[in-house]
Amino acid sequence: MLGATAALYTSGIVAWMSIVDAYDDQNTIPVGPGILMVAGMLGPWLGATVHSLIIRERVFGPPQPRMTSGNEQAIAMAQHRRTLRQQARELAERDALLAHDLRIGRPDLPRQYDDGGLVDLNHAPAEVIAGLPGMTLPLARQVVAARDSVGGFVSAEDVAAAASLPPHLTPELAEYTIYLS
Repeated sequence: MLGATAALYTSGIVAWMSIVDAYDDQNTIPVGPGILMVAGMLGPWLGATVHSLIIRERVFGPPQPRMTSGNEQAIAMAQHRRTLRQQARELAERDALLAHDLRIGRPDLPRQYDDGGLVDLNHAPAEVIAGLPGMTLPLARQVVAARDSVGGFVSAEDVAAAASLPPHLTPELAEYTIYLS
């Protein structure tokens, strides 16, 4: 499509150059060729300007929001991390093997995929689990012991019940954890 529009702009410029060349040595240009000459000169310029504005987002992506304060930047980053976590969860739901290959939820292992800070409570060591909001190392060890006892978890509620965690931790676990089998 871009090639076709480039050809159209080129034909307008060629038409303009041809008319200018044909009437170069005359003082007046007839009305018909004069209109074609002006259209051939201004058409590609205006058309390309409008066209570039139309396709800008497809070429460069959506514009980044302008930040006026550190707080707005922090909010935007937190929302971005939340989106990454949701995308990682959706990917894991569609393709669990790919999630394992990408090491989703395993910040203790080398990886390239950014999952937004998820922790896989079915595989992560206690030291990583202790880094979750509201968790301590003794609570993380309780989670690992419960995991070893029951064989794995399916939800934050399941973890809270099996590991006898305080109820106020469940929303935090739901936000930052994933449960890969």
